[in-house]
Amino acid sequence: MAETAEEIKARKEREKNELYALDISGVEWHSAPGTEEHEERVEIAYLPDGAVAMRSSLDPDTVLRYTEAEWRAFVLGARDGEFDLEPTPGTGGADAAGTAAGAAE
Repeated sequence: MAETAEEIKARKEREKNELYALDISGVEWHSAPGTEEHEERVEIAYLPDGAVAMRSSLDPDTVLRYTEAEWRAFVLGARDGEFDLEPTPGTGGADAAGTAAGAAE
């Protein structure tokens, strides 16, 4: 029998509470290859049951945690370009150089 909306919400809340209750003081943090220790970067740590923790190297005390399903959805969306940055008018945005180069071709 399928879960009701209330049951799904309660299960997700329980999973999130369990995830944030985990002691992650001894996890190994990973960052993209080629980044230097002093550079700003995103770091991730693999947690039990496929969960992932993520933090900024500039603010290591603020850690976000994602269930396996949440992380999978994010990674698949990123691979599909769902989170590609659009140029911001007046500032050029993060993708302005790539957009300009593509328009010039």
